Amino acid sequence: MANFKNSRLSEDIKRELSAMICNEIKDPRVKSGMVTVVRTELSGDGSHLKAYISSLEGMESAKTAVKGLESASGFIRREIGNRLHLRKCPELKFIADNSIEHSAEISKMISDALGDK
Repeated sequence: MANFKNSRLSEDIKRELSAMICNEIKDPRVKSGMVTVVRTELSGDGSHLKAYISSLEGMESAKTAVKGLESASGFIRREIGNRLHLRKCPELKFIADNSIEHSAEISKMISDALGDK
């Protein structure tokens, strides 16, 4: 039962984090491109959360977005705790990921192979 609760809470935090990136975080490093939360992993005891951040512009843009999110992590933790009514909000760790860039490259290769114009 605890595994279901952790996965549900992880998805709730992912949803709130995505909304905050789009609307509330004013850091220009985060707004530098299409920044997305790819997935989140919550630890078993709920004290640590890994958020994988990806950008359409590439890995360097994702790394700068991670730096911006790390500097705003206190604000993010407070907001997530208030919105989800958590007694103890997990400690956030942001990790740069290149999955969106990789999937865009694969999509381009498929369209080139099929001859779509």
